[in-house]
Amino acid sequence: MAVTTPGLSAGRGSPVARRRTPLGRRLVPFGYLSPTLVLMLVLMAIPIVMVIGYSVMDNVITNQNPEMVGLANYLEILRDDAFWKAARNTFVFTAISVVAHIVLGMTFAMLLNTELLGTWTKAVFRVVLVLPWLFTIAIIAVLWRMLMSPNGVINYLLGTIGFTDGQTEWLASPATALAAVTFINIWAGYPFYMISLLAGLQGIPRDLYEAAKVDGAGWWQRFFNITVPQLKPLLISLALLDFIWTTQQFPLIWMTTGGGPIDATEVLSTFTYKLAFTKYQFAMASTSAVVILVLSMILAFFYARSQRARD
Repeated sequence: MAVTTPGLSAGRGSPVARRRTPLGRRLVPFGYLSPTLVLMLVLMAIPIVMVIGYSVMDNVITNQNPEMVGLANYLEILRDDAFWKAARNTFVFTAISVVAHIVLGMTFAMLLNTELLGTWTKAVFRVVLVLPWLFTIAIIAVLWRMLMSPNGVINYLLGTIGFTDGQTEWLASPATALAAVTFINIWAGYPFYMISLLAGLQGIPRDLYEAAKVDGAGWWQRFFNITVPQLKPLLISLALLDFIWTTQQFPLIWMTTGGGPIDATEVLSTFTYKLAFTKYQFAMASTSAVVILVLSMILAFFYARSQRARD
């Protein structure tokens, strides 16, 4: 005769046991998360709320009695030609950087994934190609300012082959400054794409390529019908993430050109910084920051959506 002990008929994972779980045990996970939640509240939520509040007031911080002005700051900044020039420079800088990162990252990833190179050759290429990612922004800015100076290596090489007169002011000329900082950003950022796409390439089953070869598919056909479709979710995620990062690029531009010359490399991040700490227009700077935040949230929404679709 089986004997059932009272209280043991319901297992630990049963609904009855879960209902009897003390409140303290339910709050344990939130206790572990509390330090992170407090940091996010103090370092993110509160500053964001404060900046949004500043954006709907007249000049704060320097004004002891600021007044509410509603959306007047937003209308003013949207009528500012300097803001739209910074937005245009940001778009050009970001779009060219993202496209170049994709092309270079894919090219170098396929180079490192090919079977035509030996193991040691691939190892050397990996070390050389990943070097730009190991440098900090400060080192990259100083390095390229020296290379692109009138007496730098780049002018010497281009002057030797007769491409230029050898005295081009790459970072000080309005005609070339934006292209120069865009080139530097491309050089500094392509290793992230390369490493990510290399991991994606190594995850593609080799059987797909072998079957395509048997069917008579050429290299281009295998690339566009196997490689690109297999990497499409990864490419979309990387492009959106890179777009978010590049639109907020500040230290590289600030330490190379400072947004000049004559606003030729002014982007939204440097434009906002100058409003706050050069012109002391903290309310307008907060307004510009909120606009950047909204744009970043839109991009983040599409990034999160692509991640869910990929999963």
